[in-house]
Amino acid sequence: MKSYTVSELLSQNNIAPNTEVDIKGWVRTFRANRFIALNDGSTLNNIQCVVDFENFDEALLKRITTGAAVHIKGDLVESQGKGQTVEVQVKFVDVLGDSDPETYPIQPKKHSFEFLRENAHLRTRTSTFSAVMRLRSALSFAIHKYFNENGFYYMHAPIITGSDAEGAGEMFRVTNLDAKNAPLNEAGEVDYTKDFFGKETNLTVSGQLEAETYAMSLGKVYTFGPTFRAENSNTSRHLAEFWMIEPEVAFMDLPGNMDLAEDFMKSVIKYILDNNKEDLEFLDNRLQEEDKKKPQAERSEMTLIEKLKFVTDNNFKRVSYTEAIDILRNSKPNKKKKFKYIIDEWGADLQSEHERYLVEKHFNCPVILFDYPANIKAFYMRLNDDGKTVRAMDILFPGIGEIVGGAQREERLDVLKEKMAAIGIPEEDLWWYLDLRKFGTAVHSGFGLGFERLVMFATGMSNIRDVIPFPRTPQNAEF
Repeated sequence: MKSYTVSELLSQNNIAPNTEVDIKGWVRTFRANRFIALNDGSTLNNIQCVVDFENFDEALLKRITTGAAVHIKGDLVESQGKGQTVEVQVKFVDVLGDSDPETYPIQPKKHSFEFLRENAHLRTRTSTFSAVMRLRSALSFAIHKYFNENGFYYMHAPIITGSDAEGAGEMFRVTNLDAKNAPLNEAGEVDYTKDFFGKETNLTVSGQLEAETYAMSLGKVYTFGPTFRAENSNTSRHLAEFWMIEPEVAFMDLPGNMDLAEDFMKSVIKYILDNNKEDLEFLDNRLQEEDKKKPQAERSEMTLIEKLKFVTDNNFKRVSYTEAIDILRNSKPNKKKKFKYIIDEWGADLQSEHERYLVEKHFNCPVILFDYPANIKAFYMRLNDDGKTVRAMDILFPGIGEIVGGAQREERLDVLKEKMAAIGIPEEDLWWYLDLRKFGTAVHSGFGLGFERLVMFATGMSNIRDVIPFPRTPQNAEF
């Protein structure tokens, strides 16, 4: 007998009425010793399995509790109840393994997200988190699909690195030296020449620099892997471990980079709109119910699905940083001091409130800002002829602000050396990166997308800890 998933049974694809079926899953509820709501993770919905309790041992029925894993055989028939088209008339049921109903934490009631984070190993048993993680999986597939169909090669950037791509210094050290008896050099500092790699090494904050090396030989590459940031921040937007997507393309300038990023974002979001309607509609309804509890001024102007279609259905407006500063400086919120961070002069580092104003109020479409001040951007971004701006670009989305950051890379050896010297990056630390500017240098560009930021946008979840299976944050490395 073929084993089916809940999704297959509910969709009734190629399953004739009154077919005997075999199914396994977890009990969501068991009502009146008769109705089992069974879920196996293949869909948001449960299938109702109807037990004639007179045909089963009472001791067995007592073991069918919320959270129990069960194996069921029975006939798939037209449902007599509301809310589902089919149900299973149970002929055989077996409880697989033990289940303790007294201590099982995920009961059929509403739980706080904080409680569910403390039980992250079980939280995908809930409708919300199963929907979020199915969408995370679908987005991951859509990303690989897009790059594969557009001639990119997937590159695995190293996780252990001796360089700091962002120049931020907030990195996790990798060492096998004895913490209590580390060797010291003549200056009394830890002697990393005695360490495993013979030098100071860290967990990577970005695969970009390594991806550039491959782009300058393979043409179009992308990385998609874990990155790490030792930032002591406990906000709803920060993780110590997160995933990054970073394409790099040879012979592509800034306008080409913006074209690629816009097409990529639209394609990935369209994929889930087309293929994950059930989960999106559930999360959309959840958000709308939550919205009703908020004061009118704090309610969202767009539903979740409207936000996603806002991205796929609109052209992204391209605006220079300088033009954006003029718009913000002359805006009502700025003049009336409604912004938390008032825009007074050119050179200000834009905050989420400013980015969202441009997207949601002024242009009413996604926005790409470009040509930022050099002093607020990374050293590897190409300096413009004005000497004060770089060919950087950020994509701004509704409800979240910046979601993508990228740039045309500095391909001129002398300029790159000057920029590194200005912020104190020794040439010997990035000799191989400088080599790219010596041997066959050419215009090239790329961007970075924090995967969890994308999942937050696509699911409407407000805390980044709720879109990654096991969040790593300060003082928390459970599971």
